[in-house]
Amino acid sequence: MIRSESLYGGAVVRLVLDRPKANLLDLEMIRGISNKLDEDVGAGTKLVIFEGAGGHFSFGASVKEHEKAQARQMLETFHGLFRKLAELAVPTCALIRGQCLGGGLELASWCSMVAASPEARLGQPEIQLAVFAPMASLLLPWRVGGGAALDLLITGRSVTAEEALRLRLVDAVTENLEGWWRSRYEAHMAGASAIALRFGERAARASLMASMKRDLPELERLYLEGLMETHDANEGIAAFLEKRRPDYQNR
Repeated sequence: MIRSESLYGGAVVRLVLDRPKANLLDLEMIRGISNKLDEDVGAGTKLVIFEGAGGHFSFGASVKEHEKAQARQMLETFHGLFRKLAELAVPTCALIRGQCLGGGLELASWCSMVAASPEARLGQPEIQLAVFAPMASLLLPWRVGGGAALDLLITGRSVTAEEALRLRLVDAVTENLEGWWRSRYEAHMAGASAIALRFGERAARASLMASMKRDLPELERLYLEGLMETHDANEGIAAFLEKRRPDYQNR
């Protein structure tokens, strides 16, 4: 489910999401990532790479686990992964092939550097199920600016790799994702101090970290105590799982 590879003498840790066919970020997968971070990231780690096996990065979180009965546990576990990444403060890299949607894009948007293959598609489609993405609501304005973030979050549309590059959602579009990250790492990070890189991460993300501490609990409350009490949020999720058109009642 999560394959880990140590590179450059342990200075780079590659984590591969490997659950055919969509690499869904369900509770088991999220816990697997968190456990691998605990096990494999050490004092000398300078970069953690995330990528997906099987032609796609990730189709996102499990819709089943968005149902009201499981929503609190899902949010706590998923957001706990980002809090762990914030605490570790190790530079991160996402290598995106194929679809990168929902929670998958939230994970990629967290990363210090992101590259996509030309055929990749990226999006936050939660609004199409009558829900919203709390973590993306913090991450996307930080990464692409408020206007572009609002567009992605409110429309739920997917963008091509080239549009993602124009938006600065990704840093590069290339067929050679492996060569891209290796050249950047070898040129700019291999000779750096791991502890200095971590302090640099904390400094560069200071405003995002402050926003997470201040705003994420409120967004979680809005989701769990507000949105999930509405008819339409529960209907949107049920309709998706039952493969039918939703009957929204605007309440």
